[in-house]
Amino acid sequence: MSAQEVLTKLSVALEQVNDIILGKEQQLKLAFTCMIAKGHLLIEDLPGMGKTTLSHALANVLGLSYNRVQFTSDLLPSDVLGVTIFNRDENNFEFHKGPIFSQVVLADEINRASPKTQSALLEAMEEYQVTIEGTSHSLPSPFFVIATQNPMNQAGTYPLPESQLDRFLMRLTLGYPPAEAERELFKGNNRRSMATELNAVLSPKELLALQGLVSKVTVSDALLDYVQRLVAFSRESNDIAVGLSPRGSLSLLRSAQAWALIDGRSYVTPDDIQAVLSAVVDHRVFASGAVSHYTTSALMLDQVAVI
Repeated sequence: MSAQEVLTKLSVALEQVNDIILGKEQQLKLAFTCMIAKGHLLIEDLPGMGKTTLSHALANVLGLSYNRVQFTSDLLPSDVLGVTIFNRDENNFEFHKGPIFSQVVLADEINRASPKTQSALLEAMEEYQVTIEGTSHSLPSPFFVIATQNPMNQAGTYPLPESQLDRFLMRLTLGYPPAEAERELFKGNNRRSMATELNAVLSPKELLALQGLVSKVTVSDALLDYVQRLVAFSRESNDIAVGLSPRGSLSLLRSAQAWALIDGRSYVTPDDIQAVLSAVVDHRVFASGAVSHYTTSALMLDQVAVI
């Protein structure tokens, strides 16, 4: 199957998810972008905004295995990763895989778990493997984590530190639906049931092929200059506490390439950079001082010229 045929199927998959999560076209396109760019997604929002429905819909249309883990204060790392148990009949130790051994893992309310459990998950995300009792176990491929967290002002939360936030390629907020979309929700079927009934449009093999195409999307020298100016501003401006790291700048570029690929283009434009900037940057670096009420991405776009 050609790359164009796979991209056409991806557009169909995106349309189907848009029919489930109404009025959130930009956020859903960013979620697909994150997956194609081989990243992990953090969704921060109030309960009941469709985070679980989104994750289930993504897994189904892409033909991926799916597991949901409800994070709580008493959840242990072994509850997520798995555990080694002695088998008396065989007289040996056997590893029993945890729910993380799925192609799509929903880590629901990740900031309600202890820092130790959070770290176990995030290490697996980084290494794409789990090490138990000195033995490494590879995670499935493709592998994608969608973590959700409640706003920090809600009770019983353990905020993710900056070093762990940086493990997520993107952070999104779904927010309340537009009035017209909510009206459709009132009149329509249960969205979560609809998500579970979606058929696979793409196969895991085709998704891996798409991920391999991202690095082939051309980025001109002029575009690289623009990205470098954005990154330099984040590091040099007195209005930003800490600048964007090299991992953050690479994440920005890779996300823009994936966004361009979804649009069916083989090259990146400034609009692609700007489309993904907020989702990639705003959970990594923060505005400070008198402009702390601004997002970092808004400052960067306001102060850095394209040319």
